[in-house]
Amino acid sequence: MFTRLLVANRGEIACRIMKTARRLGLHSIAVYTEPDREARHVAEADEAWSIGGKDGYLDINRLIAVARDSRAGALHPGYGFLAENPALAEACGDAGIVFVGPPARAMRIMGLKDSARAAMAAASVPVSEGHAEESPDDTGLLDRALDIGFPVIIKAVAGGGGRGLRRVKTREDFPEALRSARREAQAAFGDERMLVERFMASSRHVEVQVLADSSGTVLHLPERDCSVQRRWQKIIEESPAPGLPAQLREAMGKAAVAAARAVDYRGAGTVEFIVANGSFSFLEMNTRLQVEHPVTEMITGVDIVEWQLRIAAGEALTWRQDTICSHGHAIEARLCAEDPSRDFLPSTGRIHHQRMPRESARLRIDSGIRDGVTVSRHYDSLMAKIIAHGDDRDEAISRLGEALGSVSILGVATNTGFLKRVLEDPEFREGAVDTGILERLAQQPQAPPVAVIAAAAMHFSGALDQDPAGAPWTSLSGWRLWGDDSGMMELVVDGMAHDVAVTVLGKGCCRIGDDVVRLLERTGATLALEAGSQVLHLDLVVAGEDVHVAWQGCGHVVERQRHQATPGAAAGVLGDVTAPLPGTVAAVGIVEGDMFRRGDVLVVLEAMKVEIAIRAEGAGTALAVTVQPGDRVEEGTTLVKVAAPSASPVPA
Repeated sequence: MFTRLLVANRGEIACRIMKTARRLGLHSIAVYTEPDREARHVAEADEAWSIGGKDGYLDINRLIAVARDSRAGALHPGYGFLAENPALAEACGDAGIVFVGPPARAMRIMGLKDSARAAMAAASVPVSEGHAEESPDDTGLLDRALDIGFPVIIKAVAGGGGRGLRRVKTREDFPEALRSARREAQAAFGDERMLVERFMASSRHVEVQVLADSSGTVLHLPERDCSVQRRWQKIIEESPAPGLPAQLREAMGKAAVAAARAVDYRGAGTVEFIVANGSFSFLEMNTRLQVEHPVTEMITGVDIVEWQLRIAAGEALTWRQDTICSHGHAIEARLCAEDPSRDFLPSTGRIHHQRMPRESARLRIDSGIRDGVTVSRHYDSLMAKIIAHGDDRDEAISRLGEALGSVSILGVATNTGFLKRVLEDPEFREGAVDTGILERLAQQPQAPPVAVIAAAAMHFSGALDQDPAGAPWTSLSGWRLWGDDSGMMELVVDGMAHDVAVTVLGKGCCRIGDDVVRLLERTGATLALEAGSQVLHLDLVVAGEDVHVAWQGCGHVVERQRHQATPGAAAGVLGDVTAPLPGTVAAVGIVEGDMFRRGDVLVVLEAMKVEIAIRAEGAGTALAVTVQPGDRVEEGTTLVKVAAPSASPVPA
């Protein structure tokens, strides 16, 4: 086997690949872009090489040059970026470097949905009703959608990972959804062609892991259920799939093997299916390592990365299909920098503090973050994965929920609390999983915990100061904040305003509402507060004028409102439209003087590889459009100056 391995990726997957490389005695070589100079994967590698600016992970020539200069014998692409680009596999071959992945031909066939569907149909693998366009043709694609019947799914022919994919409910929604999907597909894959398929409500997303060696042996491992998704990207995965009939499970395994054989596959790959009404159909084949591969590893004991490396080195698989066993149940949660309360809007910023659960034989952490690193707008929002194993599904879910409760990440918004809600949902616990579960849960707003409000109020009142150095209560025990028995403080927690009555009683002690809260201990970012008979353990850091608080695994951002709310804060009443996060303007939907209705798309931003539509919160008129496609904007940048509707407004 080769002895020096270049990992052409970043984040948690680069760290995970290096972990197996170390165990096998391989010398790991990292690459990094300027935004990732201080990243965790750089620190964990045996050596690291710069590949320039933010797009370096997509620069084949640069990667091959580094592989040569670092004397790498093999290159592992991870997932995303160039992992499914046949040009990288061919460039490695031309340079005499082993590519840890399938042959370029297999990648080409499976990388385009039209050729993949044709190959699967020829191999007798079930394929859903749909149509892939040979060249961009909006009218022709709409005609096909009408033939199929709404609702439909449109998705990029060259796409994957949820990029360039839209669900379209009606004919009227089709043109804008198609334009957005084409833009995203062109930016992500350099190909704006689309495929239209029937949308199946309450369907399940089930996939099968395959391994194939150079001698022609193809095996499948137990299936994974990946139905819990947001923005068409998975956030909870488990194995085995709950409630899947044995006959269907066996048929899907055989279909996955047939799919791999049809393209002379080699290495690790995943065949994805849509399951509905007791049948399944081919969705796509991912010709790379999957994000969710650890759940399969946890129940089988197979190190999939190790077998990627061994197969790439020419070794043969050492077991038969009937000898593959699984034990118990495993479930994985993806920790992402995003805000579920704002339609899973990506979040960027510096991680001021992070703490993960302790690993064990039944709890695994794959993380790509550490204190002080910056979550960049240039890359995916995935920060870490937590994988739990149990003798059965209930035990695995309970272990994962407990682990999520001990997570603390401060500095960016995270989905940790939402993940806990999914695990606690009665339908999910019963195994009634489908791709619509997140949409249902996201419509249930959550009030912030009282503990978070209490900790933030103590900070903003000054009661957390251990040595307040001249604060009035050090000498005047009866002094009251605002010179009264109590004062009202307006706190904005995760975007929601709350009025809080706060009275400072002394150093480390205040009354919040009717409760007296005392600081018992403070060690770094960790606080112990006493509130009545309860002791609350939280993490708190200050970032500028905001306070970040973590409580029972959930992170919250709190700011103190020092002025009256602006009229634009009222629901349906407009102020100027601003960018909710840093990003690049992908499209502008209006011009100066245009009138618009509530819900109209005004501007589209691209951040963290996804498009975010900025919609009007009410009716109005565009006084000025201050950006154009291609502009880089920061959070809070004015995008559109708006006038409220006149006496004869546009209907909202």
